[in-house]
Amino acid sequence: MNIALIGYGKMGRMIEEIALSRGHQIVCKIDVDNQADFDSDAFRSADVAIEFTNPSSAFGNICRAFEQGVKVVSGSTGWREQHDAEVRELCEKQGKTLFWASNFSLGVAIFCAVNKYLAKIMNRFPEYSVELEETHHIHKLDAPSGTAVTLAEQVIAALDRKQEWVLGEVHNADGSVSGTKQAAENALRIDAIRRDEVPGIHTITYDSPADQITITHDAHNRRGFALGAVLAAEFTKNHEGLLTTDDLFDF
Repeated sequence: MNIALIGYGKMGRMIEEIALSRGHQIVCKIDVDNQADFDSDAFRSADVAIEFTNPSSAFGNICRAFEQGVKVVSGSTGWREQHDAEVRELCEKQGKTLFWASNFSLGVAIFCAVNKYLAKIMNRFPEYSVELEETHHIHKLDAPSGTAVTLAEQVIAALDRKQEWVLGEVHNADGSVSGTKQAAENALRIDAIRRDEVPGIHTITYDSPADQITITHDAHNRRGFALGAVLAAEFTKNHEGLLTTDDLFDF
């Protein structure tokens, strides 16, 4: 399979390594200094482009790939809510193909399945409060993380006592603390921590006067995310429309 990379930082390089090891070809690498290469035969020869950039450029990158007739796998977070209607229009009515996930890790996919099942059980026990905490490296621009939002939305869908999520206390990369741990009764609080080079830790806690139940996913490195992105690209090559990890992993 021919793969184009949009974003050639640490994640892009790891995706390249894994893609090559699985017998794929990297036909084009686009970063901030060669944006003109979107309009190139090399980019157009890609079966799928894998995009890992930042919230401010992700949607524009996806649209530029679509203009060249290239399917996209995107792991960029922090942009989807603003452009959700446009993405659905492009994929559902204009025939474009996007596989988007807040996290491509197999472990996170399993964790999400556990999260949904646990939340379904906990809906019967209102004496348990629930909160969510995510920790990431100091270079991450958005808070809360896309994965944290996905997990929160799963909990809200299952718990009658929670109607929305809110950003709570944020421990910033510069050591400052903003936000608050106070939240409305019907809101699920997400606290965020930016520390060192942490690839990603997500913890959901149910607490009662009697006991506490905690589930955590702790990524050791970015390799699981990169492998999942390549698996998603392999899947996307032969599928159409707006795709998610629910299509890739059937739990």
